[in-house]
Amino acid sequence: MTISNEDELEQLREIGRIVAEVLQAMGAALEPGMTTAELDDIGRRLLDQAGAHSAPEVCYGFPGATCISVNEEIAHGVPGGRRIQAGDLVNIDVSAEKDGIFADTGASFAVPPVSPVIERLCRDGRRAMWTGLRQVKSEEPLASIGFAIGKFARKHGYSLVRNLASHGVGRSLHEEPKEIATWPDRHDRRKMNDGLVFTIEPFLSLGAEWANTKHDRWTLFSQPCAPTVQYEHTVVATRRGPLVMTQVQ
Repeated sequence: MTISNEDELEQLREIGRIVAEVLQAMGAALEPGMTTAELDDIGRRLLDQAGAHSAPEVCYGFPGATCISVNEEIAHGVPGGRRIQAGDLVNIDVSAEKDGIFADTGASFAVPPVSPVIERLCRDGRRAMWTGLRQVKSEEPLASIGFAIGKFARKHGYSLVRNLASHGVGRSLHEEPKEIATWPDRHDRRKMNDGLVFTIEPFLSLGAEWANTKHDRWTLFSQPCAPTVQYEHTVVATRRGPLVMTQVQ
């Protein structure tokens, strides 16, 4: 999607605020002993209250309102009977639609008690995302995002999962530009046009470089198995830089 007028921008701001608030509420509710289905129920109730619809359900028939991934699961985890334990690393991905406009956000949460290594991973996962966001500006190369994140990861001793990319969003959950690398990609010659809407969502890891399905057609697991975090915002490219749409105001 490319924003063409102020009404579209306001619609995107609204759904961006909704998914950001749902993510924040789910993260605050996270506690040992609850199931991922119970956590998902919180997200569904809040989306319903806001008049929004789960994007993975609408677009793909996903069996849940949100994606909740625990430990070795790093993306697209299906909510169910798995009980969250102290020390777990939980990723929550919230994407939704309202009035035909979509926004997408996500974050990883470490359930206390947390080791210093995981605390640092979570902190640096956020830093990696913001490193990418700072590259956003109209007429700049899309590949500059991945090069900046890749430099950050190398400097701090992390790997990046290289088959889970950022993507265009707005009129649907996934649209052009597709496969925006959050790792260095010398073959991408595309540029960010003014008003372009897309996500930035690096998967920063302590060793994983790939994601594969195992038990179902949804849940993605780290390969090799290693702690991995993901932080995600929906952003609009402008001449002055990034407009982040998925922050709590």
